[in-house]
Amino acid sequence: MNNYTVKYKRMEDGWWLATVDGVAGCLTQGRTINQTRRRIREALSLFVEDAYTAKLIDNIQLSAKVQQALNQFKAVRKRANEEMIRLQESANKAVTLLIEGTNMGMRDAGELLGLSHQRIHQILHRSSAGKVKANRLTKLSN
Repeated sequence: MNNYTVKYKRMEDGWWLATVDGVAGCLTQGRTINQTRRRIREALSLFVEDAYTAKLIDNIQLSAKVQQALNQFKAVRKRANEEMIRLQESANKAVTLLIEGTNMGMRDAGELLGLSHQRIHQILHRSSAGKVKANRLTKLSN
């Protein structure tokens, strides 16, 4: 299977122009990146036999300012996802300790954590299901 690098460039009229590196004359355009991806494969099929099985590698051309903003967004999003995981782990621990450790009701636990009693129920159910699954896996591995 061959690999082809496809350059995508945003034109002033709002369309995307795609060209394939190393395949002279192979180009197309589309209103969206996705539409242009589909069309470039069709265009490539006019030049090479393996167009529909080849791996196309996107090289989306953006201004330095836009690329920097995109990279910053991706970095912040990654950190936010990592924090969300820590938040969920912390909520699981707190809910478990409040409900099972102190025999507290879901409404009171929700009040203390700033969550609805329905959310407390979801966390407790997910946490309990995770424990049961982990216990089953431990038994299977022994």
